[in-house]
Amino acid sequence: MNIVVCVKRTPASTSVALDPQTGAVKTAGLPHGINPFDEYAVEEALRLKERIPGTKVAVLSVGPAENDEVIRAALALGCDTGVLLSDPAFAGSDVYALSLILAKGIQKVAETRGGVGLVLFGRQSNDGESGHTTAAVGARLGWPSVISVRKIPEAADAAVTVERLREDGTDVLQLTLPAVLSVLKEINEPRLPSLRGKMAAKKMPVETWGAAALGLSADVVGKAGSRMDVVKMAPVPSRGAGVVITGETPEDKAQALVAKLKEAKFI
Repeated sequence: MNIVVCVKRTPASTSVALDPQTGAVKTAGLPHGINPFDEYAVEEALRLKERIPGTKVAVLSVGPAENDEVIRAALALGCDTGVLLSDPAFAGSDVYALSLILAKGIQKVAETRGGVGLVLFGRQSNDGESGHTTAAVGARLGWPSVISVRKIPEAADAAVTVERLREDGTDVLQLTLPAVLSVLKEINEPRLPSLRGKMAAKKMPVETWGAAALGLSADVVGKAGSRMDVVKMAPVPSRGAGVVITGETPEDKAQALVAKLKEAKFI
């Protein structure tokens, strides 16, 4: 089986600020790394590689040349090949345009590596947090997609069985491959790279495919090909001061609490 795992380069910090003029997130100067949610997708791809003989894992990322670092981070863990989808025309892509870029990249991986059986994503990114990319890529490819996968109990070259988390429990689904999945954090515990893996990853070639190599024109990617505009971003308002309930006795405090709840029309 050939597996593609998609990773994103995101800020490795929660201390981000917004530009007061544009409202955009200011990422200049911040440390970046592989999206934390994608680490679980990489780990699950590697575990499937260990379970299914002959499996190869390709890591795919969309972005500027700096994304090479997250591809090599995945290669250091044990992925076999890396591909960077990079072109100035891709800048500003929303999920709609991004899903097209990724789908074309996956199709090209399939053409050059003898097919793709499974595509893995993390649940979401820690910057955009839409969680829509998995389903969008599945729709672009015409393959079944499942989000919120917590376990892959059975896997073979032709089919996989997955447990999907729902609000009211779990589903057990069997998918005929090829398919697209997003995995949750509880699916595994990501491994750490070895020194040997890091050194080997530095020497491994990473292919770069631009819009022309994917057969994409500038009008279907980037801002031109996007369907959504972010009108405004704002920081989360700071929490106001709490209310202290006082009283001489526990009964007095309970009565004061009930009075406050009635005043706020909660009861």
